[in-house]
Amino acid sequence: MAELKATKRTELGTHRVRRLRRTGSVPGIIYGHGEQPVAVALSRHDVELAVRHGERVLQVDLEGRTENVLIKDVQWDTFAQELAHVDLYRVSLDERVEVTVPIVLRGTPAGAADGGVLQQLISDVGIECVVTAIPEELRLSVVAMKVGDAMRLKDLKLPEGAVLQGDGEAIVCSVTLVAEEVAAPAAEGEAAAEPEVIGREAKEEAEGAEEGGRRRPAAERGEKSAE
Repeated sequence: MAELKATKRTELGTHRVRRLRRTGSVPGIIYGHGEQPVAVALSRHDVELAVRHGERVLQVDLEGRTENVLIKDVQWDTFAQELAHVDLYRVSLDERVEVTVPIVLRGTPAGAADGGVLQQLISDVGIECVVTAIPEELRLSVVAMKVGDAMRLKDLKLPEGAVLQGDGEAIVCSVTLVAEEVAAPAAEGEAAAEPEVIGREAKEEAEGAEEGGRRRPAAERGEKSAE
């Protein structure tokens, strides 16, 4: 369990929070267990380190008073580069809590060799467990999955004493064949359409007009030629 130091924030507001962040601190709030919420400031580096290492429970020294807290929510800046705010919920180390844990698929399914594609339909799941037994993630091996197979929430291996929140029959992932769109072949004996030649129709009309306006030879008209 990571240990962090915190100080109370007496100055609130957007401008003061921005100034606080410029000093390398992050604003937060500690609440829960029937006590008054307390606005605090913590080392941004220490909190980010704990979050990136998958810590869920922290021990916070708030000006000489030590409290166990659960990281309930974190907010990042616009580009998800730096921590902007953290919510900390007071807990006892023997109490049970409800948390959301990511589901991570491991391996390549056997069905991939037959053209199967792995599709993940659920990426995280809610569980209830003792606060000190919160897993960083729940791993699910998909190596044995063939085309047409599916794995469900009930197939997840939970920590001892943990209880699944939600429908155990819900499908987490499946291996399916992705149908390829094939163009329908032309009917047998069907002649290919003659490509349109731009300007040909106008040319033919012009030639017809010229032919119609030309005087035919006298022999063709049945007239006697002058001698």
